[in-house]
Amino acid sequence: MSNPLHTRRTAAEWAAVGQVIDITEKLSGFERLESVVEADLAALDDTIRPAGWRDSSVTARLKFGFVGVGNNVPIVRCEVSATVDAVCQRCLEPFRLPLEVDARLLLLAPEETVEGYEEYEVWELSETTLQPLDIVEELLIMALPFSAMHAESAACKALSAEVADTDEMTKPFAALREQMTQKH
Repeated sequence: MSNPLHTRRTAAEWAAVGQVIDITEKLSGFERLESVVEADLAALDDTIRPAGWRDSSVTARLKFGFVGVGNNVPIVRCEVSATVDAVCQRCLEPFRLPLEVDARLLLLAPEETVEGYEEYEVWELSETTLQPLDIVEELLIMALPFSAMHAESAACKALSAEVADTDEMTKPFAALREQMTQKH
């Protein structure tokens, strides 16, 4: 039996059968997401780069259906979660970043519009067929923060580290302040 996550059908075909897809896959099964995470982790020294980061679990539930007068607008409700390894932009240390996405999507052809479904986000289809894997992967990539950081201050070495001596602390604007006061 083929994996429905990798099957291509039109949005109407997915919706017509009320397809529900429950998946648990490894991050390595999502090529673009894997590439984004790998690029982030490449900044780390090999000694602290998390081992097995590609084996992180991605889980999702997609429910296809229709809305609209005459049930003619295909939709998908998505619950997607994953925990990926990332680099904290404060302390530059690796940490586990949980991603949770709950989305309601109208599956529309380019430049197609429908009115009255504000609770849904428009997902413009670039092709006549879609692959559920692409939806899951794109939702997770969009959920990645621009600057990943520890959620808890205590977990971040940059925020929890005590400064031993304030004289040793770098003050990048101290020289500028001194120059400004000398000119006045």
